[in-house]
Amino acid sequence: MSDVRDRRRAANAVKESLRELNSHLALLNRVFGGKLELKDADWHCLDLISRHGPISPGALAKLAGLHPATMTGILDRLQRGGWAVRERDPDAADRRAVTVRAVRDRNPELYRVLAPMNTRMDELCERYTPEQLELIADFLRRTTGASQDAAAELDAD
Repeated sequence: MSDVRDRRRAANAVKESLRELNSHLALLNRVFGGKLELKDADWHCLDLISRHGPISPGALAKLAGLHPATMTGILDRLQRGGWAVRERDPDAADRRAVTVRAVRDRNPELYRVLAPMNTRMDELCERYTPEQLELIADFLRRTTGASQDAAAELDAD
């Protein structure tokens, strides 16, 4: 019985730590965005564009979990700010189709803002063996999958 109780306590500690991490990452992202004069949703979409782009506005909206009309406003702000550009998609059958890509010339600004966190993460990762880091990365990927599944379930209701 003690093993079951210990496992439940450990699992609850992990879930509580993830809740705390979520809160602090939300705050950190707000601070990042504030330094770059980007709203939370704009910052989030810029990150998605940087990681998954070039991407269509519709695919980006789906990835971000936002309504397409909301995405239009976000892309307008990102384009006005010089963070992203819309370009005609030469591979699309519909000549009106566009893709969105991040403006790489702005990367030095992003790196400047992200550098302190990247340095801290590098220092933190140094404390772990490569095998431990692989386990942590696997846990985080699985946590992401569980989160995506839970969001899809909630959205279907």
